[in-house]
Amino acid sequence: MEQIQSFLPIILLFVVMYLFLIRPQMKKAKQEKQFAAQLKKGDKIITTGGLHGKILELHDDGTCVIESLAGKLKFEKAAISMERTAKLNPPPAKGKK
Repeated sequence: MEQIQSFLPIILLFVVMYLFLIRPQMKKAKQEKQFAAQLKKGDKIITTGGLHGKILELHDDGTCVIESLAGKLKFEKAAISMERTAKLNPPPAKGKK
């Protein structure tokens, strides 16, 4: 019984780390992956570096061509900011035609 009590704080620490650190990170990574998969031609986006543009081409290797005022640029899909782009493109309202 004493051995279990000595390991209890360590076990509790791992549970807390999982609940507050690991699980939310995994959830956010899953959302970002889903966001990148839903991108399509014509979407207005903002990159993590702050570049505003519109998607011209999507490639299977995880890259996309973006048109901005600087011209056509090739970026990784992972460089597109999910939070900033979501604010730029609000979801369509349901029920309205």
